[in-house]
Amino acid sequence: MSFRSGALKRANVCGGLTGKQKDIKMSLPKFTIRQMIENGVHFGHHARRWNPKMASYIYGKKDNVHIIDLQQTYPMLYSALNAAREIAANGGKVLFVGTKKQAQDIVKENAERCGQYYVNYRWLGGMLTNWKTVYKSISRLNKLNEMFENDATEGYTKKELLNLKREQEKLAKELNGVMNMGGQPDLLFIIDMPKEDLAIKEAKKLGIPVIGIADTNADPSLVDFPVPGNDDAVRAIQFYCELVSSAVLDGIQAEIAAQGVKVDEIVAEAKPAKKKAAKKEADAETATEEKAPAKKSSKKKAAAE
Repeated sequence: MSFRSGALKRANVCGGLTGKQKDIKMSLPKFTIRQMIENGVHFGHHARRWNPKMASYIYGKKDNVHIIDLQQTYPMLYSALNAAREIAANGGKVLFVGTKKQAQDIVKENAERCGQYYVNYRWLGGMLTNWKTVYKSISRLNKLNEMFENDATEGYTKKELLNLKREQEKLAKELNGVMNMGGQPDLLFIIDMPKEDLAIKEAKKLGIPVIGIADTNADPSLVDFPVPGNDDAVRAIQFYCELVSSAVLDGIQAEIAAQGVKVDEIVAEAKPAKKKAAKKEADAETATEEKAPAKKSSKKKAAAE
């Protein structure tokens, strides 16, 4: 399994000019199997809508509905959270993807909570593999936003303005979540794998790691970090998104802590130099004060003569 641009490196810090490395301790969000059951993570699809590749993750069947084995889900979800945290700790970007109706608001809320990016309306073909074209659409959206914010609508007819407003709304729905991404993400977090198959294909082509919630109708071999679980229930989607969001926030805190260690060490090393400079300035001032009275006395003697 390969990861692009070393995004999954261990979070360590260079200790200023000394070259020593300091480990930053990070804690993943905690969760239990009981919480997973309460949020309905164990419910799969109807038995007739299953993918045979999920057979090893299915515990059994009740009322013709598959039940997912949470003892396998637990460590796999933990591994996925660890991957999200490490990527965030190394300054990576995480893209939340969930375009089904019940996931749209939850995906947006949790992506914004951790300062990351999201696609919650429709996955545009080529959003990753053809970023230049997507960037042109983002530029167009920015231009339309500025035009309406500044009331620069003179010279347009009512019909033209209506068409421009519709274009703005359409672009905003599709691109608001990636407007400030500035390039390809380092990790994708996907709610419904069969529905977002195009996003998975594009990420695979570019070597971007993917965390995917794999219900019983999904193929877990398509993603780097499959998490067997219910991808339909609102509570379950909220549960996954909150955990991933918390893991990303923890990684960002680790990155800030790493930068803080560097700054503190540089400041500590700079203090002796400041003291030396202050001492030199003080010595120079005393020297000028000693020279000043000598000059005054010589002037007095010249005047007396």
